[in-house]
Amino acid sequence: MAGASIAVASDHAGFDLKELLKRDLQDAGHDVLDLGTNSTASVDYPDFGKAMADAIASGRAGRGVLVCGTGIGISIAANRNPRVRAAVIHDVTSARLSREHNDANVIAFGQRLIGTEVAREALKIFLATTFEGGRHAARVAKLSKD
Repeated sequence: MAGASIAVASDHAGFDLKELLKRDLQDAGHDVLDLGTNSTASVDYPDFGKAMADAIASGRAGRGVLVCGTGIGISIAANRNPRVRAAVIHDVTSARLSREHNDANVIAFGQRLIGTEVAREALKIFLATTFEGGRHAARVAKLSKD
């Protein structure tokens, strides 16, 4: 996996799940770059989506985990950077396919929408799955054009 770290970031609505997934990553031996937030106090998700995008684009992290209430807003914010391919995930199948077909480098969860155990398993699958390339490579390349 490219990059030295897996970055994690959330807004207030995703803080609890971010912290749980961060501990799982650390327990599995990953170097984790925590981009915030650091509590459930209200913050703006675009700030944390941008922080993730900057970490991926600069190479400080090779993959990322985003969490907000739905996963939608924070992934939109991160995807404004052409080097980010953030996918909102709802189950292990979408986690696997986001890697195999889309070469997603950031997984996004909605804390209000996904169960804890499903998120934990989806993250494991996301990290373990490789990009298939082949017929998907040209499509993914179009996503990364400035």
